[in-house]
Amino acid sequence: MQTNYNAKIQKAVEQLVAMQLDGSLYHCNQDGEPNPSIEELREIISLCRTILFPGFFGDNSSVNTTTLPYHVGVNMERLFVKLSGQLYAGMCFDSDNNLSSAERKCAAKDMASCFIEKLPEIRGILTTDVDAIFCGDPAAKNSGEIILSYPGIKAIVNYRIAHCLLTLGANILIPRIITEMAHSETGIDIHPGATIGERFAIDHGTGIVVGETCIIGNNVKLYQGVTLGAKSFPTDENNNPIKGIPRHPILEDNVVVYAGATILGRVTIGKDSVIGGNTWVTHDVAAGSVVTI
Repeated sequence: MQTNYNAKIQKAVEQLVAMQLDGSLYHCNQDGEPNPSIEELREIISLCRTILFPGFFGDNSSVNTTTLPYHVGVNMERLFVKLSGQLYAGMCFDSDNNLSSAERKCAAKDMASCFIEKLPEIRGILTTDVDAIFCGDPAAKNSGEIILSYPGIKAIVNYRIAHCLLTLGANILIPRIITEMAHSETGIDIHPGATIGERFAIDHGTGIVVGETCIIGNNVKLYQGVTLGAKSFPTDENNNPIKGIPRHPILEDNVVVYAGATILGRVTIGKDSVIGGNTWVTHDVAAGSVVTI
């Protein structure tokens, strides 16, 4: 019996086309407009790391006090070009963006230049993060060990970059891809919309989840398996989840959350509190508290 392969293929094509034209899982590209590129964004993160931590990443064989301005300058120029391109691609991907192609390109360059202006600020806050991890981990021998090998700082670097881009107005897809890169590499899932203060320390890290509307103060430390999540999802009259409302925890300054703890909902963990391992917290915690099972 001879099988008509072409007929089966054609039938599958027709069915898939009919299904995808409903628009939910189908993206209609305009001619010549790019989509964001994961590979290009990976290169952008690599350039950011090279600029923020010169001598640790990239072509570091000839980085010294004399050549440092050259290395930073060259990588900065490459970053501006690549980031402008990806920000433009993000605008093209956004169906609600009504700017012309020329206006999008101009806006993307403006946004990229604003991001570059923020790099010294990002470097400054990352310095506090590295120091917090070093001071909190007796196994760490020096800052270079943390910068090169610790998953916590890798995730924090991606978050700081992604959060800055989001606040500058980048299409959410760009910062989400950046934080998901770190998520896939480290097992640490930090939404770029979260607000996180200085001296943020992650110890071990695997399995950590930080939700979109979390607010984390200064000098906060999270251990592996911590979830800062939402307790429930309010719905509208059509039973669809209401987006964008505050639904994740607030952690005030100097809070420590130990391994496996789950904190859900818009609750506040008061400053100087300690949340013990494997605890389940859904109510406010007063400042200076110790919560254990």
